[in-house]
Amino acid sequence: MSSPPAAPVPVAFCPCPPLLLPEVAGRAAADTAALRAACAAAVEALVAGRPDAVVLVGPGTDGRYGPGDGGDLRGFGVDLDVPLDGAVRSGGRRLPLSLTVGAWLLDRAGYAGARVGTAPEDLAAVVAELPGRTGLLVMGDGSARRSEKAPGHLDPAAAPFDAAVAAALAAGDAAALAALDPAEGERLLVAGVSSWRAAGALLAGRDVDAALLFDGAPFGVGYLVASWTAR
Repeated sequence: MSSPPAAPVPVAFCPCPPLLLPEVAGRAAADTAALRAACAAAVEALVAGRPDAVVLVGPGTDGRYGPGDGGDLRGFGVDLDVPLDGAVRSGGRRLPLSLTVGAWLLDRAGYAGARVGTAPEDLAAVVAELPGRTGLLVMGDGSARRSEKAPGHLDPAAAPFDAAVAAALAAGDAAALAALDPAEGERLLVAGVSSWRAAGALLAGRDVDAALLFDGAPFGVGYLVASWTAR
């Protein structure tokens, strides 16, 4: 007896710079307006897929995060708390920046369903444990070596690396994401490699409807936004 077809998985790929939040960007908010609009469109498409739960995966994570956990932006001069799922409880885990920005994006899209945060290496196990329809919010930046003034200074290999990721996102090529070179990603200060690899490995072999919504490096850091539905 054949198994039933897998449920479609809506996926949003977004970067996680703190400057994405207007409260942090301040007067520079206009410089991130197009990026912010692309992220909003990707997350709105994710929410429109009506997932019962959204799994957030991003760099800087350690294990799993759930109800009662939360992050903040005080390290960036903004008195703003961002809970992951429900009110922050005493003793709850602190979210890393990637999941804090992801939770903020879900709040902005009005998503009221369950949320789980995870490290990339735990993504497949977390998704397998969740009942119902699951969506993915995959957080991660491209290379921080895209210009002379970038955090990691210019490396000529940075733009081609980001371009390969952009091509995979545009084509819905999960296998290409799974095959990204982590060593080269580390050398080029590509924070999103672990998240992209995990999402690619999870979705490899599925048909994907894909749209690349943003590809740029406004501050010398590559930012990529994409919307997928894996069937």
